[in-house]
Amino acid sequence: MSKILIRGARILGGEPQDVLIDGETIEAVGTGLSAEGAEVVEAAGKVLLPGLVDLHTHLREPGREDSETVLTGTRAAASGGYTAVFAMANTFPVADTAGVVEQVYRLGREHGYCDVQPIGAVTVGLEGKKLAELGAMHDSAAGVTVFSDDGKCVDDAVIMRRALEYVKAFGGVVAQHAQEPRLTEGAQMNEGIVSAELGLGGWPAVAEESIIARDVLLAEHVGSRVHICHLSTAGSVEIVRWAKSRGIDVTAEVTPHHLLLTDELVRTYNPVYKVNPPLRTEADVHALRQALADGTIDIVATDHAPHPHEDKDCEWAAAAMGMVGLETALSVVQETMVETGLLDWAQVADRMSVAPARIGQAAGHGRPVSAGEPANLTLVDTAYRGSVDPAGFASRSRNTPYEGRELPGRVTHTWLRGKATLVDGKLT
Repeated sequence: MSKILIRGARILGGEPQDVLIDGETIEAVGTGLSAEGAEVVEAAGKVLLPGLVDLHTHLREPGREDSETVLTGTRAAASGGYTAVFAMANTFPVADTAGVVEQVYRLGREHGYCDVQPIGAVTVGLEGKKLAELGAMHDSAAGVTVFSDDGKCVDDAVIMRRALEYVKAFGGVVAQHAQEPRLTEGAQMNEGIVSAELGLGGWPAVAEESIIARDVLLAEHVGSRVHICHLSTAGSVEIVRWAKSRGIDVTAEVTPHHLLLTDELVRTYNPVYKVNPPLRTEADVHALRQALADGTIDIVATDHAPHPHEDKDCEWAAAAMGMVGLETALSVVQETMVETGLLDWAQVADRMSVAPARIGQAAGHGRPVSAGEPANLTLVDTAYRGSVDPAGFASRSRNTPYEGRELPGRVTHTWLRGKATLVDGKLT
């Protein structure tokens, strides 16, 4: 690999500095750097971050390649500034064995746009009845450390306790999709004023909060780690805040769409706004932003959920739940958290790179931008503003809630171990 000199970048939003990459590693950081024969990237005014890490991505392969593949999903990730993603287990077949997680892991290695770390299922077939091969998946070539039945809740308390006990042996974590299924039967959107006016089945906040309350207590009892997927209500924030005050080993994530969008959008009956957990109220949105700012919520995770056109271009009740998010996540965080003064760029790096890499044990990611560290980097033009056009997405699916919406910021370059995966906004 040739040397790359990134000139005049604002590292974590600070003062302009140069960064010299040699091979897979950052060789030097400083001012006035030079290197004979180096490729020069002029980065004046742009912000340089460690490569982003997404702890919650749906790549759909194997089984739903009509929605996304490991190749298209990782290309979308590189476009959004990500150098590592964690691939959820609700594929067909389910990633509940060493063989399936190794398949996903190797596909990621072959394509090379970002590192792909498979998440293993907690239960066989996501059925919630019998623990999957947790130890075998951990010991496999994929080295699985995060386990989740995401898309479904591990609602049986005994199974959840056993999973927490099992992963404790090798320092793993159970990532819970917090949804009490009996409280959400037939649910179409957030339960509240809007659902009552529209006559749509409601998904009450307590369905999420009751599972979180149970699971933080189970984690405390077992002495294990639990991670809360896509936390979405003000009440959930208070439970996690209480649990952390007791020293319980709990972490939590929020999605970009829950930081920006509310259930008022469902009045359009546009299925692009149908998601699980559902869009909540304005009060919930503000509580989530404050919790991300104060550290109660640890990370931003996209819950990138691609669907083919026919699964979204239909009546609301029949539509699939989910939104794509990898290519717009950083822009939404800039709008909701940076431009509101709630986070600075160093804190964005923590919530979108350092902390998710730590939770998921992604070696080489979320590291400081300093000499001797792996050259996993993202360069952002924070002054850019433009309308979202899904026709230009690298993802195979187009189900974005932001089509036509103006968002700030644009990732111009992404480097994975010194190799450019995105240059001037275009995939290599």
